[in-house]
Amino acid sequence: MRATYKQGNFDPLFTNYDPYILCLQETKATAEQLPEAVREVFGYDAYFSWPEVKKGYSGVAIYTKEKSLNVTFGIGLKGLDDEGRTITAEYKDFYLITCYFPNGGGGPERLDFKLRFYDQFLNYIEILKKSKPVIFCGDVNTAHTEIDLARPKENVMNTGFLPIERAWMDKLVDKGWIDAFRLLYPDKKDTYTYWDQKTASRERNVGWRIDYFFVSQDLKEKVTDFQTLKDYYGSDHCPIVLDIEI
Repeated sequence: MRATYKQGNFDPLFTNYDPYILCLQETKATAEQLPEAVREVFGYDAYFSWPEVKKGYSGVAIYTKEKSLNVTFGIGLKGLDDEGRTITAEYKDFYLITCYFPNGGGGPERLDFKLRFYDQFLNYIEILKKSKPVIFCGDVNTAHTEIDLARPKENVMNTGFLPIERAWMDKLVDKGWIDAFRLLYPDKKDTYTYWDQKTASRERNVGWRIDYFFVSQDLKEKVTDFQTLKDYYGSDHCPIVLDIEI
């Protein structure tokens, strides 16, 4: 987040797109490490979460024009909440969650952590949706189907496209959660949100769609538009934009 600001790619998110709510993931900074211009954006309340034990890692943020009724950090399970991965903002008519889901790389322990996080997160949002509609967004770190990455056959045994990771996303959809992009563009190919910088894959559009907006079933008819800002730089991911009438 600090590097993005220095490169001049932070302010245009507000000046060019004027989001009602902006969610960020993998911020890699505590609030105290951020410039004042990042901590305090005119017209927005800002909330930050970061790891308790590891600096310069993980972290999420929400900037919101509408003051939230309540803000919750974490998904309610010690051990899974130590890495500053989730913020939930409650509004009058819905909940909004920004989440940086774990990457399953780095050995079996991290894959197990990712899967346990997935299961707890699903339990968490299933409880939330009983009281009001839910939107969650973020880097889910898994491409759901073969059209969600450029080279599915080559990656079927790699984390981010493992059958066990994709099975969790199947479960998510089976429980009625709606991938807002696929709702509007069910068969669209070659639309990605992440590209490996080491191989300059963005220029060749050899990417993965691993960043999502999901909405609960009661918001299905309220989704009006979705944009993938593939030409917006400042990260190895690009921003995605959900338009929804609530």
